[in-house]
Amino acid sequence: MLNRSNLHEYQNQAVKHIIKKEHSGLFLDMGLGKTVSTLTATTELLDDFATTKVLIVGPLRVCQTVWHTEAENWSHLKHLKFSIVTGNLKERIAALNRKADIYVINRENIPWIVDHYKSKWPFDMLVIDESSSFKNPTSKRFRALKKILKYLKYSVILTGTPSPNGYTDIWSQIYVLDQGERLGKNISMYRRTYFDSDFMGYSYKIKEGAAETIQNKIKDLVLSMSSEDYLELPEYISSVLDTPLTPKLQKLYKDFENDMIIEITDANLTAMSAATLSNKLLQFSSGAVYDEDGNVHHIHDLKFDTMDEIIEDNPNDNILVAYNYKHELDRLLKKYPQAVALDKEGKAVKDWNDGKIKMLLAHPASAGHGLNLQYGGSLLVWFGFNWSLELYQQFNKRLHRQGQKNIVRNLHIAVGQVEYRLMRSLAKKNVTQKELLESLK
Repeated sequence: MLNRSNLHEYQNQAVKHIIKKEHSGLFLDMGLGKTVSTLTATTELLDDFATTKVLIVGPLRVCQTVWHTEAENWSHLKHLKFSIVTGNLKERIAALNRKADIYVINRENIPWIVDHYKSKWPFDMLVIDESSSFKNPTSKRFRALKKILKYLKYSVILTGTPSPNGYTDIWSQIYVLDQGERLGKNISMYRRTYFDSDFMGYSYKIKEGAAETIQNKIKDLVLSMSSEDYLELPEYISSVLDTPLTPKLQKLYKDFENDMIIEITDANLTAMSAATLSNKLLQFSSGAVYDEDGNVHHIHDLKFDTMDEIIEDNPNDNILVAYNYKHELDRLLKKYPQAVALDKEGKAVKDWNDGKIKMLLAHPASAGHGLNLQYGGSLLVWFGFNWSLELYQQFNKRLHRQGQKNIVRNLHIAVGQVEYRLMRSLAKKNVTQKELLESLK
């Protein structure tokens, strides 16, 4: 059992930042303890009667498994009573009526809970875990959240990836803290002030010098830290395992890319737009493609050949595998009897960390935030990819975090040019985000 004195100095700094600022952001790298720092600040505010009722918003699996579990590991937090507001309508209402210090709800239910209480909003402290999931100012969850900001004495946003797609992602997150005081009252004003748009207004390029202006305007609200500055983590090795298409498959791939239609044994597969084609090519690279009716058409097993080599070369390692499409999960489970899919209840997380699972299959959208998987293994394999920098970075940090004892290896099974283009795109997006985080330190 850990206690208050076991907090690191940088975690104490985060605690002070929350308490002092009232409305604050922690842009902390994965593994720096956002959860325990926030809970420590929360319990001190509750003890001082500075706040009386706390709502934490986050990804579903994080709500169900992370916050109350973290509190149980610390003696100064063990007294906190949690109520998990998830499930069907009856279960959610029962959870809201339960007496607790902290209520935890998944982000999809924000419109529901705002409508449920209307003007009788009972929470005076709000914590948003992974605030970048509120980056879209037109989303229902953000529009609902705007209605209750005036009732809050304290608000905290937490993320390690505040701007996965550039500075356009920042406005709505900062609005949660200051209701537009620093970056403008609406997204249109923000874009006009700091960005140049194309003729149709579909894309935005930040103006010269605007990035520094944005950084200076928000740096009083936000505390930014990176794990390289504060943690002594084991070595991290990332590599790409080139798995080339055969000449026949390469021709089929090129035909699909150029003509947006290919003919295979049992069907004609078409892509009606560039965006659809991009996803179809990712599916092709993985070995199977969905048709318009959702049927799966098998094309090749090249990734499995490379996966077999990884397993053979690492017989003593437990392997965390990232997949993207449902057909990838189905094929992985069929191919490898030892594989276990990550479940909603979190049982697989415990079994993995206890060393009982040789291969854990997880989608980055389900396991990318908050889960501690560093105790069960140190080998990560990307079997399937997606275009989200946020999910990519967060998932990579499930193993490379405090508590990991071994060198972490991150292997990417790459087939087809689209997957190489995807990795180059993620690298470019990361440049902008790194600049922002560095400037806020």
